[in-house]
Amino acid sequence: MEKFTTLTGVAAPMPVVNIDTDMIIPKNYLKTIKRTGLGKGLFADMRYLDDGSENPDFVLNKPAYRHAKIIVAGDNFGCGSSREHAPWALADFGIRCVISTSFADIFYNNCFKNGILPIIVSPEDLQKLMEDAERGANATMTIDLEKKEIHGPDGGTLKFDLDEFRRHCLLNGLDDIGLTMRKVSEIDSFEKKNAKEHPWA
Repeated sequence: MEKFTTLTGVAAPMPVVNIDTDMIIPKNYLKTIKRTGLGKGLFADMRYLDDGSENPDFVLNKPAYRHAKIIVAGDNFGCGSSREHAPWALADFGIRCVISTSFADIFYNNCFKNGILPIIVSPEDLQKLMEDAERGANATMTIDLEKKEIHGPDGGTLKFDLDEFRRHCLLNGLDDIGLTMRKVSEIDSFEKKNAKEHPWA
């Protein structure tokens, strides 16, 4: 998994509450188990019109936000069904960080397993960040995970909290498999010992 240390990029404003996983990646994109290629389906029902053309009013179709790396969203982001395709689609599009006042638990946990940083902030801080994100091409923010800081386009800084274990995993690019592989020598030793003590198993 790619390490997350410092991220600088355009932040797209999505001031909508209860953005669920079906809005993030509609069910017709769930036929694959590959993590790549899902970016085209991200927010598909909002990004595309009935004829398949782009909806010019959707934020990620606007020139300033086509390459956004951060989303500033309304309350309860990622609610609904527990599809891991949602963070896969975000990551494939290029989104590495989502900022909101709250997240659905399963989506929140899945983000860390896929190299995405979900940041929880107060309603007051979210309002400030949303205003910053609405600046179009000037809506550049920097997320410093080491210092747990968000730097806005005017140089302002907001602190955020994060569980230290999750922070450690993102900084070092460790998903569940990566954490297991760090114990590979101990696992090998256990298996050899177990094979000697229980040859019938």
